Amino acid sequence: LKLLLEGNQRFVAGKLEHPNQTPARRAEVAKGQHPFAAVLACSDSRTPPEIIFDRGLGDLFVVRVAGNVADRVVIESLDYSVKHLGVRVVMVLGHRRCGAVIAAVEGHEEEEKDVGPMLKELDPAVAATKGMPGDPVENAVRANVRLVMLNLATSSELRAMVISGELKIVGGIYDLDTGTIEMLRAKE
Repeated sequence: LKLLLEGNQRFVAGKLEHPNQTPARRAEVAKGQHPFAAVLACSDSRTPPEIIFDRGLGDLFVVRVAGNVADRVVIESLDYSVKHLGVRVVMVLGHRRCGAVIAAVEGHEEEEKDVGPMLKELDPAVAATKGMPGDPVENAVRANVRLVMLNLATSSELRAMVISGELKIVGGIYDLDTGTIEMLRAKE
């Protein structure tokens, strides 16, 4: 987690180091991968984890899907990173003004609208924040990160390692304007 946050600080400051991006590193990781963290991020083109955390080849195991939701395939992918590659920290990374969350909020307002399976994954976050003070999209983005963290921590695949302390699941919100990551607590 410290390496991720230090890399984000370099990114925000414009002092990128571009670690592990050499031909030698490429040759090294061609033989096998040992990422130090996994990141579940949105597929939004403005939120690439390797760049916003200033990391290189083989450093991060990244799963990207619109709305950074955790369906079975995503959970099994993260489970692979933990059990087979040795990852010990998983970050759920949401971001401000997420298009998937905006669509889910708008779809929720038009109750007859069929939002499809991907946006359906965001329903719990939208429903949990409906009527809350503040921006409905921002509220749902934050709630979604927390719900996905809980979903991962209580999944049959990862639960035992979270309970034993072998695996840490953290959440953050990426600010598109500043590049900073605000860390979230599981409950607030």
